[in-house]
Amino acid sequence: MTAKPAPPLSRPLARPLARPLSRRGLIAAGAVTLAAPFVLRRRAVAAEPLRLSWNAGAVCFSAVPLAFQLDLFKKHGLEVELVNFTGSTDQLLEAIATGKADAGVGMALRWLKPLEQGFDVKISAGLHGGCMRLFGAKTAGVKTVLDLPGKVIGVSDMASPSKNFFSVVLTKFGLDPNKDVEWRQFPADLLGLAVEKGEIHAIADGDPLVWSQTKNPQMVEITNNVCGEFATRTCCLVGVRGSLLRDNRPAAKALTAALIEAQHAAYADLRAAAAAYAPFAPKFPVEELEAMLRSHAHNVTPIGDELRQQLALYTDELKSVSVIKRSTDSQRFAGRITVDLA
Repeated sequence: MTAKPAPPLSRPLARPLARPLSRRGLIAAGAVTLAAPFVLRRRAVAAEPLRLSWNAGAVCFSAVPLAFQLDLFKKHGLEVELVNFTGSTDQLLEAIATGKADAGVGMALRWLKPLEQGFDVKISAGLHGGCMRLFGAKTAGVKTVLDLPGKVIGVSDMASPSKNFFSVVLTKFGLDPNKDVEWRQFPADLLGLAVEKGEIHAIADGDPLVWSQTKNPQMVEITNNVCGEFATRTCCLVGVRGSLLRDNRPAAKALTAALIEAQHAAYADLRAAAAAYAPFAPKFPVEELEAMLRSHAHNVTPIGDELRQQLALYTDELKSVSVIKRSTDSQRFAGRITVDLA
């Protein structure tokens, strides 16, 4: 099937709402995953429970609790314990590398820089696209990317994936993210207040924290990471501890397979995924969480060469904004940090 052309970067991608699948529909959709390039294992493949790290504050990882609800880890012969890291996603990556966890899920644009430094972690799959948004304040005259020169963009972290991603977007519009705009850090829950005070003119952050701005009549969503060329690009990844791969590759393979199957199930029934995640976001009703998920791209799960090519593209883009060293060979780097478990 030929994909429809993606909208330009300056326009948010609209995604039609779909009705949640019935139980029969979900079972049928789950059957599709049998064609996935991973062999299902019903016998135990790990003597001890595997520790899976994640950030429970990220709604885009709703497939993780859904995997437990559907017993997908057990289906693949695994016992899995969740380890929640409330700090930054690079701390989560460090936890995997240092053996505090066996694997984890995190954001590509947060992990690539630490991986450049040599962390003993391999990327086995992409999980989905979307979850980062850039909003402009109408009162500041910021309605498109080209309105941003001379303006201040608020972020919750000066090394956040959102800052990295939208810096890349600025370069694609011919702007210098280090000279044409100013980046200013605020706690995520105070970014809206900073706009009201006129301290910043735009907000770059991720769901669910930035979602409230979609209902703010004074703000306009300029772009996000499911627009244009990024519509089918993975945003978040599965990382596996290098020593686990060396000591028990079948367990790493089974864990990756279970997470991909969970992601397929989430895409098939986003209401179920939102309900599974709801206990981790008590401030948001299930309907609102579902709306967030529908605005992402939960059918993007690259592995193998497709994954390597996407990470090489990100590496080239991060080089353009001085996050990755310009001397880094993007193709070789992407090959070094990934593992093909198909």
